[in-house]
Amino acid sequence: MSQQNGSQSPDAGALFQESVAIMARLRGPGGCPWDREQSFATIRKYTLEETYEVLDAIEREHWDDLGEELGDLLLQVLFYAQMGDEAGYFSIADVLDHLNRKLIRRHPHVFGDEASAAAGNRAQVDAATASESAGVLANWEAIKKAEKNNAEKSEDGSSASLLDEVPRSFPALLEATKLGGKAAKVGFDWPDRAGLLEKVEEECREIEVEVRAGAAPEAVEGEVGDLLFTVVNLARHLKVDPELALRRTNAKFRRRFAAMEQASGRALSESNAAELEALWAQAKQQEAIAAE
Repeated sequence: MSQQNGSQSPDAGALFQESVAIMARLRGPGGCPWDREQSFATIRKYTLEETYEVLDAIEREHWDDLGEELGDLLLQVLFYAQMGDEAGYFSIADVLDHLNRKLIRRHPHVFGDEASAAAGNRAQVDAATASESAGVLANWEAIKKAEKNNAEKSEDGSSASLLDEVPRSFPALLEATKLGGKAAKVGFDWPDRAGLLEKVEEECREIEVEVRAGAAPEAVEGEVGDLLFTVVNLARHLKVDPELALRRTNAKFRRRFAAMEQASGRALSESNAAELEALWAQAKQQEAIAAE
């Protein structure tokens, strides 16, 4: 057990059981009216919000905030598990059992082939190849693929697609990244970033063509989607997480826009295009100086 400030830290298992009990009481008779009214559907948006708050704390490197935000994210798990238990779908014990078995099953290089097999691994992998991250990921994918079972059939009787492993519920940037990565595993990918950069230029030209031709909004939307998908795959080739990259740029835009507001002697809406551009350039220059 770890030590903190010279005293023993609380037992995590006991605290977790207390959290489970608190959640059950909140949802039970005499509990919280708001908590009792919630359903899987109504809680979803809070799960997404809490996930982004965790990301924000990491980006700001506010570790105390991160600890609290992770607690809020764990609350979402407890909420779903309690509702699942009430409906007879699953319990928090089932959630933990699934997680523990999966971790053992997908880490034969840590727990051993026998333990991995006992946890449900049916893939033939060589644990000895997992001495580095690349080998670990290769085995992980092989075991995961075996779990999905290639013999599984879709509703129309055809073989399930490799891309079915990517949840459609993912945020669009993450889904595009995963789809490109899955396709790349079978060799369907651009050979290098040069081809992707050319593809980005091509997609930009196609957007211009559609706009000039007065195309329907759906057509323009499709071309913009193609551009975004290509940029996401360019990020994958460059080993850049597009979601994190965009969040970083969003934060940069916020800083620079705020600097424009502070530097302007009047509301930005009262400035013309040239003045706004000058304020933006000044904000960029001040940021560059501060970074030196």
